[in-house]
Amino acid sequence: MSQKRKVAAGSAPVILAVLLAGLFASGAAMAEGKKSWITVGEKAYAQLQKMAPQVIARDTKTLRTNAAGAKVASTEQVHLVEVDEEQMRKLSEAIHHELKRCGGFMFHASEAEGKRSLAQQAAPPATLATLTRPAYTLDNAALVTPVLSQMQAGNITTTINDLSTFVNRYYTSTGGTDASNWLRTKWAGMATGRSDITVTQFAHTGYTQKSVILTIAGTDNASEVVVLGGHLDSINVSNTGETARAPGADDDASGIASMTEALRAMIANGYKPRRTIKMIGYAAEEVGLRGSKDIAANFKANNVNVVGVMQLDMTNYKGSPNDIYLFTDYTDALQSDFIAKLITTYQPGVTIGYDKCGYACSDHASWTAQGYYASMPFETAMGQDNPYIHTANDTYANSGNQAAHALKFAKMAAAFAIELGSDGPAVVPTQRVETFTGSFTAGQIKSFGPFKVISGGTLKGETTGTGDVDLYIRKSALPTTSTYTCKSDGAAAAETCTVSMTANGDVYLLLKGYSASTYTLKVTYSPQ
Repeated sequence: MSQKRKVAAGSAPVILAVLLAGLFASGAAMAEGKKSWITVGEKAYAQLQKMAPQVIARDTKTLRTNAAGAKVASTEQVHLVEVDEEQMRKLSEAIHHELKRCGGFMFHASEAEGKRSLAQQAAPPATLATLTRPAYTLDNAALVTPVLSQMQAGNITTTINDLSTFVNRYYTSTGGTDASNWLRTKWAGMATGRSDITVTQFAHTGYTQKSVILTIAGTDNASEVVVLGGHLDSINVSNTGETARAPGADDDASGIASMTEALRAMIANGYKPRRTIKMIGYAAEEVGLRGSKDIAANFKANNVNVVGVMQLDMTNYKGSPNDIYLFTDYTDALQSDFIAKLITTYQPGVTIGYDKCGYACSDHASWTAQGYYASMPFETAMGQDNPYIHTANDTYANSGNQAAHALKFAKMAAAFAIELGSDGPAVVPTQRVETFTGSFTAGQIKSFGPFKVISGGTLKGETTGTGDVDLYIRKSALPTTSTYTCKSDGAAAAETCTVSMTANGDVYLLLKGYSASTYTLKVTYSPQ
């Protein structure tokens, strides 16, 4: 063998090593390009560190999971990290198998966006200027009861099986896109003949699957909005390829099906809400709440007055003693108490439990992060949910070949939509003004009334004049200088005092001339 041949042969391993190094560098660059920023709760972060100890938090905030004093409420540390696609997939799998829960992280387009989101969530909730807090009264039984009586488990079964027919509904797959189009077509067909109902798709950046939004326009209070949602995507965490089977019958065809049956029954009964109702099938929930995050941020940017949000994510697996579990973390306590009242009123045989699910466990978290009132009713206690989710075995059969459990959620959702949707605009009571003039000798007293004031209204008394006049106001009876609802007794004739009414009632006023005085009394009130 010549020297030249020897040199060439000896160079082969070197050349191969260089080529392999180039390939690895190229692969690393590709992986680097697919990295994503996510925020994760403390338990999910511990799982991530086990599988990828090199992943370090770039920012950490302590979030209050709910209002102080709420059921099962506490605080939680949430971390901002950068992960690649494989790490994110394995994290999702670990959250399901090790923590016995779903979700657990929220996607962010950049490190800067993730830091802004964390700071926003750590700050006290910033209520939108236009945001309305509902009264949470149950006064629409005549509308709710007929709708609930027409709802059927068989219709829910049909929708679950139709969505499960797609090979998978992963957010980047053909099936994911087709499932979005299918839901748009189904909802639009159900709304045929209703000009007040529209169905649109919300496009997202970076993937083809779209969210589906059905809107029932409110009649006389359309600027206030009620939102019901569930996610239309599915995932098989062991294989996210185009042909990987992920039927997602429970997670979350069941939530979409429960919502769809509520919609069907409302349409069948000709229900037309006063507030606007939106039903949303979110894209890309399984990969960091991407669809709901975009939509909630869009609503916040446009100052949309969303008065309540309910998330239906998994409704058909009966795995715990109680029927419906209300999660208490990253949700609104007052609204969740209202939902509990809805259940006990309209489904008295359905039992309620309470639990918490941790950071970003489903799409309601996207709305909570934007300052909206959101709730998450769930099929089981956390840790007892469907063991087949995120696999090829999440089938209707593995939910017990029934939809009776999902029907409970459908009825709850319909009651929520109708009770909140039937409230009109706040009524501003008309104002009446009466004026009285006169004079006092020192120590003289004069009484005025009764003024009949409406519930929710106010009465305001104001005096001007000379000398020193004292003003006393009392609900239900004549005031004295020692018995009154409010008083104003400064050292001049200019006095003012206001009372508010929680029920229709009479209000009386008393004036006392502390010294020789003249007065003009102006009484402004909301009459019955």
